[in-house]
Amino acid sequence: MYSPISSTASTQVVSDPTPFRAAAGGLLVKLRLQPGASRDRVDGPTALDDGAVVLKVRVTAAPEGGKANAALIKLLAETWKLPKSSLSLVAGQTARRKTLLVSGDAAALRPRIEAWLSALPKA
Repeated sequence: MYSPISSTASTQVVSDPTPFRAAAGGLLVKLRLQPGASRDRVDGPTALDDGAVVLKVRVTAAPEGGKANAALIKLLAETWKLPKSSLSLVAGQTARRKTLLVSGDAAALRPRIEAWLSALPKA
């Protein structure tokens, strides 16, 4: 299993070291989105102050009118080589912390995305 690459909560115990969870209809991904960044990129898993592990993503789009959410879905679809229609926000549409549903077979999706994560450069 992939462990977080950075942590702002070094003294907290994290029960699930990944931002992924199988759900009905696919794979849920816990995210933290930073809109208005200098470039689009996926930083990787990070532990937040409350101990939650999320996938940190940055997009250049502004957080207005759903532009940042659309940029998030476009970036992850391209990165994971999935159709945009298979990705949908199920929570946090107006917040930085979001939950994304990747539609499909969770048992097949999770290893594929975790393999991609393990190839990310470590910070």
